[in-house]
Amino acid sequence: MELKERFLKYVGFDTQSDPDSETFPSTARQLVLLNHLAEEMLSLGLTEVEIDANGYVTGTIPATPGYESKPVIGFISHVDTSPDMKGADVRPRIVEHYDGGDIALNDSLTMRVADFPELAFFRGHTLVTTDGTTLLGADDKAGIAEIMTAAEYLTAHPEIAHGKIRIGFTPDEEIGRGVDFFDVERFGAKFAYTMDGGFEGELEYENFNAASAKIAVQGRNIHPGYAKDKMINALCVACEIQTMLPVEQRPEHTEGYEGFYHLVGLEGTVENASMEYIVRDHSREKFEAKKAYLSHVVALLAEKYGEGVIDLQLKDQYYNMREMVEPYPEVIAKAEEAMREAGVTPVVRPIRGGTDGARLSYMGLPCPNLFTGGMNFHGKFEYCSLDTMQRAMQTIVNLVRLWAQ
Repeated sequence: MELKERFLKYVGFDTQSDPDSETFPSTARQLVLLNHLAEEMLSLGLTEVEIDANGYVTGTIPATPGYESKPVIGFISHVDTSPDMKGADVRPRIVEHYDGGDIALNDSLTMRVADFPELAFFRGHTLVTTDGTTLLGADDKAGIAEIMTAAEYLTAHPEIAHGKIRIGFTPDEEIGRGVDFFDVERFGAKFAYTMDGGFEGELEYENFNAASAKIAVQGRNIHPGYAKDKMINALCVACEIQTMLPVEQRPEHTEGYEGFYHLVGLEGTVENASMEYIVRDHSREKFEAKKAYLSHVVALLAEKYGEGVIDLQLKDQYYNMREMVEPYPEVIAKAEEAMREAGVTPVVRPIRGGTDGARLSYMGLPCPNLFTGGMNFHGKFEYCSLDTMQRAMQTIVNLVRLWAQ
């Protein structure tokens, strides 16, 4: 099956995860694609194919005879799509030989180069876009398609010598639970790569340190006509917390290695309110300082308004993978070489987000992240380049060959 056909088939599966679910996977619909992938692996001749009780799908491309002693390398992608936007009834559009101009997604919505200047890079490529009503699902079905197409290619070309290759597909990455139950020891790889990046050439082995913060504010509602010195307006307290955090450390004012406080949820009434933040920084020292400052703000306001008014629940989510990957420079060097052989210029940059690879690295599986060709993830302007996807697939093939040398 060609890469394009495979990708378009996968985006037809509705696989949104659900952050409010208490099950794992968080949605049963993810299992439909996971089971399909297990069946497809078997049809391609992969061995050790299984889907475990948590929905993780794994399989093996056996080593070329005589190469069994080479390092076992893994490739991993997630099947779920973001709950930020509708992921059902995806109707992808194909833009052949993109001319570099604005792209009409439907009669009322246009993706403008002025808003997305990186489109200029893709002039001449064949693009897959949304129809403007759903996300596309290239995050991370582009990665899945690339891994599966590479697996098919390798099984059809036994002359490409390689060691044992392990493939894994996970649920719930988009809601931060993707590898909660992933069995690294059973997976059995020495190193792995997540195919979950975006722009052509991206090679990422640094990511944010991450924490979540949930703040509950218990107000005191009194008739406004008689509220003097009695009322505590929970909404006003919540706004006070937000205004005490540095404006310049909001996501819309940061880039590169700069961290942020991001208010992702606020709701309530005079009587009670709730807030939810994500806290991010590449520097562990600055990350700890951000958490400490948020705790300090809450403590100051708790002293101001009295006991029981504000409750802060602060929880670390994941850490920067750099310190776990850097001791193995060959993991990065081989990825760069594999890209160059595929005609791709490596672009080493920090991830301004998280990835399953970060948590896997701390679980004992060094796991940098590679490009897939998908762009504008999580929304109606999502698109991907089939040309870049092809080069990502070739990078996988090159990698397994290089690790066998």
